[in-house]
Amino acid sequence: MSYPGYPPSGYPAFPGYPPTGQESVYPPAGQYTYPAAPGGYPPAGGGSFPAAPPSAGYPEAGGYPAPGGFPAPGGFPGAPQAGGMPSYPGGPGFGVPPTGPGFGGYPQPPAQSYGGGGPAQIPVGYPGGQAPSPMPGPPAAMVQYTQGTIQAAPNFDAGRDAEILRKAMKGFGTDEKAIIDVVSNRSNDQRQKIKAAFKTMYGKDLIKDLKSELSGNVEELILALFMPRTYYDAWSLRHAMKGAGTQERVLIEILCTRTNQEIREIVNCYKSEFGRDIEQDIRADTSGHFERLLVSMCQGNRDENQTVDYQKAQEDAQRLYQAGEGKLGTDESCFNMVLASRSFPQLRATAEAYSRIANRDLASSIDREFSGNVERGLKAILQCAFDRPAFFAERLYHAMKGAGTDDSTLIRIVVTRSEIDLVQIKQKFTEMYQKTLATMIASDTSGDYRRLLLAIVGQ
Repeated sequence: MSYPGYPPSGYPAFPGYPPTGQESVYPPAGQYTYPAAPGGYPPAGGGSFPAAPPSAGYPEAGGYPAPGGFPAPGGFPGAPQAGGMPSYPGGPGFGVPPTGPGFGGYPQPPAQSYGGGGPAQIPVGYPGGQAPSPMPGPPAAMVQYTQGTIQAAPNFDAGRDAEILRKAMKGFGTDEKAIIDVVSNRSNDQRQKIKAAFKTMYGKDLIKDLKSELSGNVEELILALFMPRTYYDAWSLRHAMKGAGTQERVLIEILCTRTNQEIREIVNCYKSEFGRDIEQDIRADTSGHFERLLVSMCQGNRDENQTVDYQKAQEDAQRLYQAGEGKLGTDESCFNMVLASRSFPQLRATAEAYSRIANRDLASSIDREFSGNVERGLKAILQCAFDRPAFFAERLYHAMKGAGTDDSTLIRIVVTRSEIDLVQIKQKFTEMYQKTLATMIASDTSGDYRRLLLAIVGQ
């Protein structure tokens, strides 16, 4: 079975990877550095995701968007680009660094909370920038926790699960249902332990066995589930820039939405796994203001202080206005500086101040002043500052809307958000499109692929 961007012949080996003699799974036994995070883990000190203020033109519960805000569905097309996603790395297993023993050096971020509760509150009597500076962040009672649809299984036994998977693949035929029941009900950390137990018990590589038993989209989905999340992000970025053409929307989706800690781990993983510098690859595959935005993003240096400085917000808003709407031409570097470095709570306050100065919301001004990939990147950052789950809900919708399905985007978002905020993404999807994510997946997919996606997403 073939699908857009994937060769019908299957998944050829990633050239020279993994090196001979380094086929062990990761992390090696005893090096499990991915703590289970009940409720999913939000980013390190990440911004909050309150409902956007209607005056700013961001999406409301009844639909998406409000007039003058982000574009209506269709503004962030999710159609697969020519060439599609290259193959998964071949050989027994994946994720073993060329010069290292395993993947133990990329821990998952600890569980944290998104500050939330609503848009940045402007103090009473705020006369165009004269507010006291700084103001405290939201009280503890307003903090909102995000939640994944997959939690660590209680009473977990890696050996027992390895035995179930072995029986499911042994003999004539494959018991896909047994495989789905295991992988969809275990956390990523637990799947890594199952891989290690499988090799210990049977002297065989679980990933190699799964690849020989599965095909098509369900193979891609299961392989993605068995990749540590940091490695999967690094792998996706590598293949978005590898070969002919560049999948810019993949670069935006990952680099413009991850937290500082996540980005730094991705950058380190990219270097150790593929022996390449991600910044150099970005410079080689992109250009102009889009290149500069992505290079800024891969530094992982966004301010993550949750305290809002309203005076700075007013100054930044004035600076952005003068760099765009208030002059002939556009000073792109000013937009890059503000959107790439300010914290998400600070960006929300800046956007609110901007709407009072310019009499239009910041997203609309970005629409007017920019185009193409740099416009999409700037708007992705701004949307994540207000409502990150809405960004992913929109990406999922466009991956399935219309003729054909962008399976790689569907798989990537469902897998990477399954332990972080997929519950909130589902809720936002229903608000924005008046149908559930599960309903749309069920109508766009089939067979074991559909069953596994629905098991991850939940009904």
